Amino acid sequence: MPTLDKPDALADYSVVTTVDVQWGDQDAFGHVNNVVYFRWFESNRMEYASRCGLADAPREAELAPILARISCNYRLQVRHPDFLYIGGRMTRIGTSSMTVQHAIYSQQQQKLVADGESVMVLFDYQTQQSCPVPTALRRAVEVLEGCSFDVP
Repeated sequence: MPTLDKPDALADYSVVTTVDVQWGDQDAFGHVNNVVYFRWFESNRMEYASRCGLADAPREAELAPILARISCNYRLQVRHPDFLYIGGRMTRIGTSSMTVQHAIYSQQQQKLVADGESVMVLFDYQTQQSCPVPTALRRAVEVLEGCSFDVP
């Protein structure tokens, strides 16, 4: 039975989600397929968005984050069975973009097995253009992260 305490390796991550590795997450080579890591990052980003109000507010204003770039560094193979902790933290808020750093920790291996970064742009779907990050969202992220982000 996995422990639900946040691993020390993720102490600096403001949002940590967990997932059981599923048998079907593996590919023909017997390890978790590379695209699955992006799904885990996505789930963590959505929890992050929920905690700072980003998941709800955009629907009202027709603004929403859109993924501009995502990367993953695969450090160690992950196999079933395993229990993972996925950490997310905001590292930058620009004029219209936000950068989230991700890390995945394996309960079985007791190590970080992957890390990556997502860059989201706040997007106005009516005008089809990026738009500035609202002050209220910036403040909500600062509260969640326990730090301030300078306005560019």
